[in-house]
Amino acid sequence: MSIDLSDPLLYRDFDPEPLWARLRAEHPVYRNERQNGEYFWAVMTHRLCTEMLTDPKVFSSENGMRLDSDPRVLAAAAGKMLNVTDPPRHDKIRKVVSSAFTPRMVDRLESNMRTTATRAIDEAIADGGCEFTRVAQKLPVSVICDMLGVPPEDWDFMVDRTRFAWSSTALDEADETRKVQAHTEILCYFQELAELRREEPQDDLMSALVHGEIDGVPLTDEEIFYNCDALVSGGNETTRHATVGGLLALIENPEQWHRLRTDPTVMPSAIQEIVRYTSPVMHALRTAREDVELGGQHIRAGDHVVAWLPSANRDEEVFTEPERFLIDRSPNRHLSFLQGNHYCIGSALAKLELTVMFEELVRRVEVAEKTGPVRRLRSNLLWGFDSLPVKLVPRA
Repeated sequence: MSIDLSDPLLYRDFDPEPLWARLRAEHPVYRNERQNGEYFWAVMTHRLCTEMLTDPKVFSSENGMRLDSDPRVLAAAAGKMLNVTDPPRHDKIRKVVSSAFTPRMVDRLESNMRTTATRAIDEAIADGGCEFTRVAQKLPVSVICDMLGVPPEDWDFMVDRTRFAWSSTALDEADETRKVQAHTEILCYFQELAELRREEPQDDLMSALVHGEIDGVPLTDEEIFYNCDALVSGGNETTRHATVGGLLALIENPEQWHRLRTDPTVMPSAIQEIVRYTSPVMHALRTAREDVELGGQHIRAGDHVVAWLPSANRDEEVFTEPERFLIDRSPNRHLSFLQGNHYCIGSALAKLELTVMFEELVRRVEVAEKTGPVRRLRSNLLWGFDSLPVKLVPRA
């Protein structure tokens, strides 16, 4: 086969699922040749993805976790940013970040989630029609701001800058300048917030980072800002695309929408199925530390090995009728939050965001109707959406 899984046009213009199914059957560890002459190994099955993701001694994260990363940024962030750090330091950084998730903080986050979701949905209903990607964006950005300690009066600033700074859509050269500028403004804001929290700590993540220590040594400014950066980028677009894809799946499967509206007990399994079915993050990259065999292929030390997560989440050996969207699916051992030491630190928060959003949707909306064409992203990282125009019909 000569398919390049890293071609972003594949996911904007085509349905990749038949291709993934063929690769699972014929090439479960597929040597993917790229146009520039480089290659990587794409791991397509649930079992083999789990094997590589849970073995950090052989498959390292310190050379990046995604294709096409800037090598200069990786060199600076390795060992400092949670995403690109291996044990044992990874576990120590993770402990500092996790310390912020106090019961009081989680209660506050949930209360503000509910307020943000209801406002966004009510505004969309009142408008008569909406671009749902914009509606879905409001909740994750507000949650991240609240978690970091950004005051509500600055949330609109963060929403606006985040829309450009971490956009997964391919940009032209002019827009790239705006993207860099937006990212710079966010990092400058983090620096100001960090200085404030050193003097006046609060019950938020920034306070936990600026007062956190590893082996008795405070985190450096680089470590603080890199990890804020990772949390904003990781928690922003992924949850947004899961929300958009989840609503689209419910529109296309009206019997599932009816079930969700009439049986609140099915909400927990519905959220897990939305995460599996939408699989917003397409791949997770590792680098082999040594020569190793995986799925019958000889992988050399230094080779990039990439778990293709939506394919694993449609593996027929693990999921019955994986192509169907079934909100009562159980068990549901999807890999959307990864596995092993890099299991998503924000997974519980992401599931809570999705729960709040879909609880408020079924409470307020009788039916959702598409009002225009659905457009997918041009991206090889996020399996997401550029556009989902809908009309939300309110409940009587």
